[in-house]
Amino acid sequence: MIRPDLSLPIPESITAAHFIGIGGSGMSGLAQMFLDAGIRVSGSDRSDSDALRALEAAGATVHVGHDAAHLGEADTVVHTGAIWPENPEFVTAKERGLHVIHRSQALHWLIGRRRLVSIAGAHGKTTSTGMLVTSLQALGADPNFVNGGVIEQLGASSASGADELFVVEADESDGTFLLYDTAIALITNVDPDHLDHYGSDEAFHDAFIRFADAASEAVVISSDDPGALRVLAGLSHENVTTFGLAEDADVRLTEISTAGPVSATITYRGSSERLQLAIPGAHNIINAAGAVAVLLMLGYELAESVRAVEGFAGTVRRFELHGVERGVSVFDDYAHHPTEVKVALEAARSVVGDGRLIAIQQPHTYSRTQHMYREFAEVLEAYADHTVMLDVYGAREDPVPGVTGELVSGAFQDAANVRYVADWQEAADYTATVAREGDYVITLGCGNVYLIIPQVLDALRGTAEA
Repeated sequence: MIRPDLSLPIPESITAAHFIGIGGSGMSGLAQMFLDAGIRVSGSDRSDSDALRALEAAGATVHVGHDAAHLGEADTVVHTGAIWPENPEFVTAKERGLHVIHRSQALHWLIGRRRLVSIAGAHGKTTSTGMLVTSLQALGADPNFVNGGVIEQLGASSASGADELFVVEADESDGTFLLYDTAIALITNVDPDHLDHYGSDEAFHDAFIRFADAASEAVVISSDDPGALRVLAGLSHENVTTFGLAEDADVRLTEISTAGPVSATITYRGSSERLQLAIPGAHNIINAAGAVAVLLMLGYELAESVRAVEGFAGTVRRFELHGVERGVSVFDDYAHHPTEVKVALEAARSVVGDGRLIAIQQPHTYSRTQHMYREFAEVLEAYADHTVMLDVYGAREDPVPGVTGELVSGAFQDAANVRYVADWQEAADYTATVAREGDYVITLGCGNVYLIIPQVLDALRGTAEA
C-alpha cells in the first residue's frame, strides 16, 4: 500500500496522464474525465476488464500487466493507494522525475475552481452521492460527478457535465477528503474506521471537523449519528444544516414506514412532503434526507427536491439482485463494516417477508478484521438467520497470522448459526443446501465476494434438478 503524500505539488498543466490501476471503478471514471478534458490518457491494470475495453474504445492506450515501458510519453502518473511501492511503473516514474500524484490529487486538479459538493461519511456516501447526482439531473442540472460506485440508472460512476457544479464522494479513509476546496460539505455519519491510518478515534473525528469547517458555503450533517453529533459540537462553521430524526433537526424525518418501499414525511421550515423511495431500508430514507438538505442549500424548493430524490434507482453493489433460482433470491451488497452489515441486513429483513436471510460474508482487510471481528460476529448473528463465512480479502495488506474468516466465525455465540468455508465452491454448494424457497442469500463485502454469485446460482440450480 502507498499512503498518499498530499504535500507533493500538483502540476499546473497536464498533457499526457498515465493511470496505474486504470481498471478500478474510481480510476476508470477519472481517466474517462481526463479524456473528456482533451488529455492523452494511458494506463495499466493487472487484469483485463470491460472498463479497460471501454477506455480503449474512447481513445485511451491501455495495457494488461504492469511494465515501465507502459509509461510512454506521460508527464503525469496517477496512482491509488492500492498499488505496491515496488510497482515498476511507479518506481520508474519517480526515477524519471515525472509528476506522480494520488488519484485524489488528480481529481483536485480536474475540479479546478468549480463549485464543489463533497459527500463524506463512514457509511452511505456512495448512495447519497448517487441520490444527489440523479436528483440534480432530474431538476435540469448537468453536474460533473465522481462517485465510488456505479449509479444504476446512469450506468456510470463518473461523468463530465456542462455545469460549474461538481459532486464528489470524498474519501475519508486516507485523509484525502481534506484536499478538496469544498463549497458544501455533506456528512452522512462518523463511525470510526480506518484507524490504521488515523491511529485513534480522536484523530478520525478531528479530520471530519476540519473537513466541515473548511467548506466555504455550508455544512449538512446528521442530527442523529453519535459520531456526527460529536463533530457538530466541535464545528465553528456559521452555516450548518442538520437532517434526520431528531426533534430539532432542520430537515426532519417523521412517520417512517419500512413496509415495502421505505417512506417518510420530511419537514423543513414548516413545510412537509411525503417521500417514498424505490429502494428499501430505513438507512436510505435518512440518506435521502441528507440529499434533500443539500438540494435546499443549492437553492431548490422542498417539494421539487423530494420529487427528484424519489427517482433514484440505487447504485451497483448496494442490495443488488443478481438472480432467483429455486425460489431463492441472491443479492449482493458492498457492506464491509459492522454498521453497514447491520443496515444492509435490516433493509433485507424489511422486504424478505417470511423468508430467511443467509449471509455470505467476506471480511475486508486484515487490520479491520483483527480490530472488529467480535463486532462482525455479533451483528451477523443478530441480523442474519445463517452466515457462511469466507476468508479475508486482503486488498492492499499483507496477511496477518491467525486473522482469517474463522476468527469471525469463532466469535459467534452459537456455532450452529455460522459455517466457515474457505473454498468458494464448497461455500456455494453449502449455501444451496441451507437455502429454501423464499429465502434471500446476500453476499457482503467490498472485495470480490460478488464473484461467488454465479457459483451460488449454479449450485441452487443443481439442487433443484437433483
